[in-house]
Amino acid sequence: MNAKPSPLLRLVAKYRPPICQQCARRYAFTSSPFPRRRLSTTSAARQVAATQLGNRYFLSNSFKLQSNDSPGITGDYQKNVNTTTQKNTRETARDPTSVTSLDQEQENMANVKLDDVLATDKGTPASHTKPKRRGRLKPLSTNPDIAEGALEPLPLDASSTLSALASAAPELSFKRRLTAYLALTKPRLAFLIVLTTTASYSLYPVPSLLSASATHTPSLSTLTLLFLTTGTFSVIASANTLNMLLEPAYDAQMSRTRNRPLVRGLIKTRSAVLFAIGSAVLGTGILWYGVNPTTSVLGATNIVLYAFVYTPMKRISVLNTWVGAIVGAVPPLMGWCAAGGHYMSAPSGLEVSGTIASLIEESKELLLRPEAMGGWLIAALLFAWQFPHFNALSYPIRHEYKNAGYKMCVSFYPVLNTRVALRYSVLMFPICFGLTYAGVTDKGFLVTSSAINGWMMREAIRFWKTGGGEGAQAAKAARGLFWASVWHLPLVLVLAMAHKKGLWEGVWRSLVGEEDLDDEWDDEE
Repeated sequence: MNAKPSPLLRLVAKYRPPICQQCARRYAFTSSPFPRRRLSTTSAARQVAATQLGNRYFLSNSFKLQSNDSPGITGDYQKNVNTTTQKNTRETARDPTSVTSLDQEQENMANVKLDDVLATDKGTPASHTKPKRRGRLKPLSTNPDIAEGALEPLPLDASSTLSALASAAPELSFKRRLTAYLALTKPRLAFLIVLTTTASYSLYPVPSLLSASATHTPSLSTLTLLFLTTGTFSVIASANTLNMLLEPAYDAQMSRTRNRPLVRGLIKTRSAVLFAIGSAVLGTGILWYGVNPTTSVLGATNIVLYAFVYTPMKRISVLNTWVGAIVGAVPPLMGWCAAGGHYMSAPSGLEVSGTIASLIEESKELLLRPEAMGGWLIAALLFAWQFPHFNALSYPIRHEYKNAGYKMCVSFYPVLNTRVALRYSVLMFPICFGLTYAGVTDKGFLVTSSAINGWMMREAIRFWKTGGGEGAQAAKAARGLFWASVWHLPLVLVLAMAHKKGLWEGVWRSLVGEEDLDDEWDDEE
């Protein structure tokens, strides 16, 4: 005669909390006439536990369930889980002592088999083999590239992440508002643009590097750098906010952008418009009075290009990527113009009259002189870099772009998409050579930059060989090119600053106490 089930087992069977398999077997053996028997690993013992507790106990320890908004679970599977939960709830309401049998749960949850979770005995068929722990925790996906393990979903952009943080904060709190407005600026993209601006500013050649006279140059002062970074960030924040204002309906259809603040309603449209206008006025004003009018005009031009040319053009022609590359190339010119005031014959900044004639004259001095060649080369570097970066970034979401109505090269011309990425990856070599030829960097930059350029070109070749089609191989190649491009730009810019021409000679002179010959000649004159 078998012993009655323990009270703990009856309580577990009634409320069905999620427990592990080891605990389930321990609870099952409490009803055995041999309570001191050692735990067994046979299939029969596990079937006893499964019969008593049901397979939903093991489900929470075998699969990582996610909501319908995340790509970790298929719609059919979630539907089966919801159906089973609702059915059990209704049955429990009618009869609190009733427990759904194992056969009923297996019928309702057709996509999950209990044997796949429990069967580990020798001789078990391969289809009933218990999955490894790493495989169990890996989220599922409807994307065939992701499902094959070749390509994980790209992380959400910074705006979506900040929107999630803002929604979790209490309503009307300062943290919620601050986080939501910061999400409008696309801070990760804005930081990258500010980095390229300051890098171009620091690469501008000065007469006496690391000497006291260099710090006295108005265009290279700390205050000018502060005005440049603050104004540039404000301008970029305005452009990014206008971009979100013009396409919330399209952002809602994309997995990487549907969590943005305007899509989720964290910020009202009127507030976002006022924020965009205020950021544009503040940014251009800081650049005009704190740096020079030319830099301010370039910042205002970038707002117009990004918000009112590039954004609507994404739904008209695949040439939008080239327009977006021009937008990315303008900030380095802003940094170069900010540092080029000492080459001007006319005063800059606050002393400029502000007339159109004086603005044109200043722009010629800053952008059309031979010394401006370095600024144009850095701008060309940013222009070329955006093609391998974006062409690889857009590959995993190419179908979403097409369904949302965007005219992207990756969606309509996949072969051309890979060819363009490779073409501009190769173009990095002559651009870096031009920086050395123009006297911006030393010869060592040719070696170090070639190694980084070669890495990205190798990944671009792999992507080009796949033709941009479907499959795990193309997805893996796109992933490799994406991460190579992510690391490529900051590494090249840091190497350029480390190899700035005259930098180490100036450091050596400052260490050994040698005076700059240019200063001696100036004193003699």
